[in-house]
Amino acid sequence: MLPFVLHVDQRAEAVPTDAVAALLERTAADDGTLALSEGKWLDLVHGGRNGFLAVTATDPAGNLVGYAQATNGAEGWGLEVVSETPGGDRALHTRLLKTSLEELARLGARVHYWVTDPTDESDAALGALGLRADRDLLQMRVDLPLPPTVRTGPPIEVRAYRPGADDAAWLATNNRAFADHPEQGNWDLATLRERQSEPWFDPEGFLVHEIDGELAGSCWTKIHRDTTPPMGEIYVISVDPAFHGRGLGRALTVAGLSWLAGAGLKVGMLFTTASNVPAVELYHSLGFVDYRVQRVYVGDLGPGAPTPALS
Repeated sequence: MLPFVLHVDQRAEAVPTDAVAALLERTAADDGTLALSEGKWLDLVHGGRNGFLAVTATDPAGNLVGYAQATNGAEGWGLEVVSETPGGDRALHTRLLKTSLEELARLGARVHYWVTDPTDESDAALGALGLRADRDLLQMRVDLPLPPTVRTGPPIEVRAYRPGADDAAWLATNNRAFADHPEQGNWDLATLRERQSEPWFDPEGFLVHEIDGELAGSCWTKIHRDTTPPMGEIYVISVDPAFHGRGLGRALTVAGLSWLAGAGLKVGMLFTTASNVPAVELYHSLGFVDYRVQRVYVGDLGPGAPTPALS
């Protein structure tokens, strides 16, 4: 293996953001999906507010060829690794992972590590490092527009989101809807503002449904212009628990997909936890198919736990 140089830093401002962005573009999946999640990227560019760890790898010419990032959240430290090596050599990827785990073990951390398209081999290899498979996240896709046969019931009445005016009501509804979700259920105004400041944000595609003047639910869409093919995502869909049992989840999903189809998108996409059987069944009934799996591996690292050693 080439003599890559690894550097560890707990300051987001020390990370060469432009070089990381270029690495993500070079290592994107065939459909254009980037290897670093949106949440990690935003935490990097906004300074790693709640705890941050980065491991960068450079080649002998000083080019960034690998990057690992761990950010602290409600469930502990979330870790992701991106690497670029000739011929698909995974040695650098493994070295970045082990170095990150060593550093996090010194912090006595609970770690969540995400792997796309996991296998039995990845389960075994990560198990040897003290990480166990915890849950799967499905990326699901559907052709647009939806056929009339799946649009049961009359269209739901929705309006466009009003940034500023709707923020407090939406945050309250979203956090009640995701009260048991450690990430989605802990949004604050700063988190919402971050998303609203992103280039892709379009309030016209953020659909709100009200009942008797109360925000009962919403479907927030996101358009991915740079993927192949371009895709429209159901980014966040939430229904206030006070309005459960009225079929709003299905109706809002259909409304969001219809809006995306009207914007010219031919493919709809969303993410959902594989263990959320009612949601998976709902999306399958609308024509969604399972496209990709991401698995999170969890481990408690620190004193008394196995500490991975570099080999």
